[in-house]
Amino acid sequence: MRVTRRTAAVLAATTAAAVALVLVPEWHGDPAAAPVPSAATAPPGTAARPAPAPSASPSWDGKVRLIGDGSTSDTGPQPNRPKAEKLKPGEKPPQFVVFSWDGALENDDHLFSHFRQVAKDNGAHMTYFLSGIYLLPKSRHMLYRPPQHPVGTADISFPTDAHLRATLEQVRQAWLDGSEIGTHFNGHFCGAKGGGDWSTEEWRSELEQARSFVTDWKTNTGLTDVPALPFDYGKALVGGRAPCLEGQPRLLPAEKAAGFRYDASSPGEFQVWPSKRGGIWNFPLQLVPYPDKPVQVLSMDFNFLANQSGDSVAGDPKKYAGWEKQTREGYLNGFERVYNGSRAPLFVGNHFETWNGGIYMQAVEDVVKSVCHRDGVRCVSFEELADWLDAQDPKVLERLRGLDPGQPADWAQLVR
Repeated sequence: MRVTRRTAAVLAATTAAAVALVLVPEWHGDPAAAPVPSAATAPPGTAARPAPAPSASPSWDGKVRLIGDGSTSDTGPQPNRPKAEKLKPGEKPPQFVVFSWDGALENDDHLFSHFRQVAKDNGAHMTYFLSGIYLLPKSRHMLYRPPQHPVGTADISFPTDAHLRATLEQVRQAWLDGSEIGTHFNGHFCGAKGGGDWSTEEWRSELEQARSFVTDWKTNTGLTDVPALPFDYGKALVGGRAPCLEGQPRLLPAEKAAGFRYDASSPGEFQVWPSKRGGIWNFPLQLVPYPDKPVQVLSMDFNFLANQSGDSVAGDPKKYAGWEKQTREGYLNGFERVYNGSRAPLFVGNHFETWNGGIYMQAVEDVVKSVCHRDGVRCVSFEELADWLDAQDPKVLERLRGLDPGQPADWAQLVR
């Protein structure tokens, strides 16, 4: 029977202080009576795919131009960017998988640079949701004016000078790799006076500050020995994910006005083909089958952690191996369901962290290595997925949205 598409209201916090997890039973009955989750507190292939060819850009004249204070620049079309192709009649859709990262700071764990290499080694592009204040030095914190909070404050730490420099280099290289630099906004405020309480005007301010901290980092840092980022962030920034997945209804109008093409802030939905919300693509976290239980869990590291060690990011080490296996299998359960069924895209959300001994990082790395080499799979950024969706016949997409996640499809009837 059909799986309901009701939105799962889930808080996916990124701090150790609060935990949120919803486990949703598998449903095989009347869709109208399916359970709705509520918020709660507290084998690989062998051959790597070749890198996709860059798309043409007839408007670029071949000259590199600095933008503004020289923090960013126009260097032409992004390298390694695939060209979106419309499905041919009867053609099976690719199996898209998007791995995305919230925050995107290169700190002493070097996880940003590590997963950039993982992506390159496995023919993948990823989306890095950069927190704007990670390019704002601690000494200039008073430049940040967060909505409903004192000037210069944030619920995440401002970067050290060394981490700021390292993050700039990883952002540069990620874009040159063909991956996407989105936004995770700035101060990571959740709960009371957080994004869920902000007006559209307040979200607009937060968004514009996030953009400005990237476009004006040279002015704000005083650094003269670091080259400009190789992209125009005013054009390259086309999507984001709100901290704790809060505030999407009032955030969407601000993003739409800023020219965004998608938003990834929805608290969660079942694995179905995406649709638009507020005029832009809605890319939610997804409910995937939890191993060995008749329930589902959101496709993010924090939500697996919450089910395994509760409100602790340093649980019982004796359980790490089992929890790592459980997390890896949970993501692969979600992949296999759609890969052999509807071919709806799979979205995996992550943080650069070492919770529970880094088991969630290893689980995600294992999944990348397992799925990105398989026949018909494309591990892409959210922006590349939006490109592909925009190239399709809307009537075909609507028919695809009618599929259950694991439902075998008659592509000749659906893609016509």
